[in-house]
Amino acid sequence: MVFVFAVLGLLILLLAGDALVKGAVNLSLRVGIPALIVSLTIVAFGTSAPELLISINAALEGAPGIALGNVVGSNTANVLLVLGVPALITVMHTSQCNTRKSYTLMLGASVLFIALAFRGVFDWISGVVLLGALALFLADSMRDALVHRREGCPDQELEEPEGADPDMPWWKIILFLLLGLIGLPLGADLLVDSAREIARMFGVSDEVIGLTLVALGTSLPELATTVMAALRRQADVAIGNVIGSNMFNLLAIIGVASVIAPIGVAEDFVEFDLWVMLGASLLLMPFVLFKRDLNRIWGVILSGLYIVYILMVLS
Repeated sequence: MVFVFAVLGLLILLLAGDALVKGAVNLSLRVGIPALIVSLTIVAFGTSAPELLISINAALEGAPGIALGNVVGSNTANVLLVLGVPALITVMHTSQCNTRKSYTLMLGASVLFIALAFRGVFDWISGVVLLGALALFLADSMRDALVHRREGCPDQELEEPEGADPDMPWWKIILFLLLGLIGLPLGADLLVDSAREIARMFGVSDEVIGLTLVALGTSLPELATTVMAALRRQADVAIGNVIGSNMFNLLAIIGVASVIAPIGVAEDFVEFDLWVMLGASLLLMPFVLFKRDLNRIWGVILSGLYIVYILMVLS
């Protein structure tokens, strides 16, 4: 039954996160917050809400391995699996994308995150540093978007944020908000408790469960989004989804969670997993900086590397 509860917790998290995004987006637009700000902040935070609640819940319950493993494992999966699997289906023409700046910022965030991890704990000081970096990133993204708009190149995605429905009635907005606010902590609590029980059953650490089961589960929305973007020939959406998700995982999720409760860093993270995460991020360099397409050969390589990594973690 523990596996059933784990899947149920993950399902509740994903559905509640989606409901919260829809409710928050439409509420914000109804009260007059510009769509640009909604897209860059509310949607981004809302789609990361499941990971955030898992990390906060795990830290409060004394399971820092799940909190940190969720983020580190998700970032590794986002590159190797979330980009690798769609590339097996169809070639993604990443050579046509201009994501150099956001990719460079993601690498900077990864280096900052690893440097803070060497302190041995993500405490409120680390949280303030990470959230400060997030604020700078959001401000820079907003400035770029405004410049882009003034130059007469409106971005359709910014005009219609995810989950926006101009005809949504107030009662439905409130219902979505309530479902999200109630479902997220419920799902997080169920998933974390189940994950810890599974770890005890198989005699593995919380870190291993966080890096594998929890991280893979919370990466499923990114995988679905990227597969659909690849099928629609939207390589910019696919790679942008991965870069944006990784940025928020590092800066927002651990930033907020470590302000609420300290998150200890196990030795294995410093010696192995954080460097795998950074190495996976560096694998994007040929596609972002040197304008190479992400073809099926690279899909096999990335997916294969992820399988090898999971086997090494489990061993």
